Formats: sequence, structure tokens, C-alpha cells
Amino acid sequence: MSEWNSMNREIKKNQLRSQIVQNSGNKDESSEEIIKKARSKVKKKRFRISLVVLLVLAAGGIGAFEYFSLYHYTGYGVVWSKELNEGSYEGYLNFGSNLLKYSKDGASYLDSQGKEVWIQSYEMKSPKAVVNGEYAAVADLQGNSIYIFNKAGNVGVATTVLPIVKATVSSQGVVAAVLEESTANYIYFFKQDGSALDVKIKALLGGDSGYPVDISLSPDGTQLMGAYAYLKNGTLNGRVAFHNFAEIGKSVPDRLVGGFDEPYDSSLVAQVHFLDDTYACAFSDNSVSFYSTKNALSPELVKQIPIKEQIKSVFYSRKYVGLIVDNPGGENPYRLDIYRPDGKQVFSKVFQYPYTNADIDGNHVFLYNENSCRVYNMSGRLKFSGTFDFPVTKIRNGRFPNTLIVTGPQNMKEIRLQIGGQYQ
Repeated sequence: MSEWNSMNREIKKNQLRSQIVQNSGNKDESSEEIIKKARSKVKKKRFRISLVVLLVLAAGGIGAFEYFSLYHYTGYGVVWSKELNEGSYEGYLNFGSNLLKYSKDGASYLDSQGKEVWIQSYEMKSPKAVVNGEYAAVADLQGNSIYIFNKAGNVGVATTVLPIVKATVSSQGVVAAVLEESTANYIYFFKQDGSALDVKIKALLGGDSGYPVDISLSPDGTQLMGAYAYLKNGTLNGRVAFHNFAEIGKSVPDRLVGGFDEPYDSSLVAQVHFLDDTYACAFSDNSVSFYSTKNALSPELVKQIPIKEQIKSVFYSRKYVGLIVDNPGGENPYRLDIYRPDGKQVFSKVFQYPYTNADIDGNHVFLYNENSCRVYNMSGRLKFSGTFDFPVTKIRNGRFPNTLIVTGPQNMKEIRLQIGGQYQ
């Protein structure tokens, strides 16, 4: 009996052990499933949170874009003001994200807060500055010197025997200059250190090429675009010509790869400009023309837009070309037309503001005079109109979407545009 009881107890113990092991296995499996489900829930929750955050950011971005694109400011506040060094003053040019100030006795490079990065002294009777990308040049018109700069300062000085009529610079620092002689004009080329290149073009008013009125180098320095005046049947006509100084241009006589006379029959071309290495534009007295040099040996006239009204101003950036023309009749005496490099119109706007200067910086058009300003975006919307109690000679974008850098002969200010009112 005791043995039977002992055996009974042993069997019950084994059954109990078996149940414990089985229950432990079931418990382990349930734990794994619970963990998996928990992880899945966490992932889904994180995804939903991330999606909500992205939607909020997107909505905020769209709202900010709409705000800065559509809002019209009428007032401003001065963020900071900087007094500039005194001296003679000729003008300012955008130089990268900063400004080049030049005068008869020197040039200086000003950063975005009006600090002088460098100063270069010289003496010129009639300085004229040009900028292209990382390089700038200041030429003494009717004089014999050209100072070449990059953002670190003066890198070279070109000296000429003949008087300088025009000068242009590439973004690589190569300079081309029109030099005047009594019987002919010449286009000479200089390296960034000022030394002369073994390249020159002779031009005669009565010759095949014509008299150079204006020139422009492509940013890479391999192409030269020229506006020429020449005689045809006793009448003065305009011409646009392209020269290529890359290796491919050696196969063409005088490196002349394109000439356009017919579009300018009985008209004169006053100004030409390379917008980038592919697109260029020419301004005559009755048209604006857009060219492409995608085919280096055969430049193409992409589009010519006739202008019936009198052209008052032309201005441009790498991305846009602007014209202001008379607008006869009505209460608005002027019309502002903005184009892309391929000649497609961005917008057209009539206005009656008495501007004296016009510029493009980024996606803004600036019209201003000595004490007031108007700013348009590339939708043609008036973003800002206001007056200043200090002299103005240059306006450009500031560090933020609602700020401007306003520069006068002896001062620079950053202003923050506001809904209304103004303070100092």
C-alpha cells in the first residue's frame, strides 16, 4: 500500500511537472506575440506622428511662401546701419553675395554688413567697373589702366598704350578691352594677372567687321560677343558677332563663328551681354534679341522681340532680362517687361513710379530713385513701396526674405520690411 501510494505521488509529480513546462511554453509564445504586436503598434504610431509633422511643415512652408510672395509691405525698420569711408564715389555693383564700391581714387569690397574686406587705391579720371562671377575689373575709360580683382583683392593690372573705350571680364578673370586709335579700333585680351594675351581683333567702321560699340565675354572666357556699327549703302547699321577662342574656334577664320546683320537692318545695337555660357542678349534701338551658343560653331538667334516704344532702361541678371519702355496713353507712363534667357516673357507691368535706377537680384526687381523704392517679385506683384530719409544709390536682397540692403554714397543699412510705419 505504501509502495502504491509512493507510485501515485510520483505520477502526480510528473503530471504536475508536465503541466508547468507546457504552461511555460505557452506563456513564452504569448510573450513573443505580445512583444511583436507592441513593436508594430509603436512603428505605426511613429509613422503617423512623422506624417503629421511632415504635413504641418509642408503647410507651414506653403504658408510662408504664399506670405512672402503675396504680401505687400509699406514700412520698414532698420536692422543695422554702417557708415562707409568718405571719398569720391562712382557706383556700386553686386559682387557675389556682397558689393563692389568703386570711385576715382580706389575700389573696396564690402561684405553683407558693410565691413570693408579689402581696399585698393588707384587714380582714374573715368572709372567704369564690370563684374562676372568671381572676378571684377575697373577700367579707366580714355585712360590706360585696368585693375582686375577677385573676392580676395587685386590680382593684376593691365596697362594699355591706346586709350580704353570699353572693357569686359569673364568669371575666370580674363579681360577684353576695346582700344581706340585714330584710324581703327582694336579688341585686346589680358590674363587675370594683367599680362597681355597673344590675341587681338582689328575693327574698322568701313571694314568688314564694323566699329565695336559694346562687347561681352562669356563667363568661361572662351566666347566674345560684340555689337558693331558698320556702313551699308551710306547708312549706319547694326551687327552682332560671336568669336570663339576655345580650341574649336581655331578652325574658323578670325575665330568668327557667327554674324547677324539682317535682324538689325536700319537699326543700331547699343549693348550686348552674356547671361551665362549658353545664353546671351542684344539690345538695339527697336528690339531685344536672345541668342543661344549651345552649338559653339553656330550661334543661334532664338528670339527677337520688336519694341515699338522708346526703350528707357535695360538691366539683367543670370536668370532674367528686364526692359522699361514708354507706355503712351493712360495714367501709367512706363511698362516693365521681364524675360527669361530664352526670350520667354515672365511678366509685364505698367507703372507711373518716377524711377532713376532698375536692378534684378534673385527673384526680385528693384526700381528706385534717390529716396524711395519699389520691389516686385517674378509674379509681377508689388512687394514693397516706400520712401527713405537717407540717400539711396543701390538696393539688393538682404539676408532674409523680408530684408533689403540699402546703400548710399557714404552709408549702408539693412532694413526689415514691415506692414506699415517706419522707425529709426
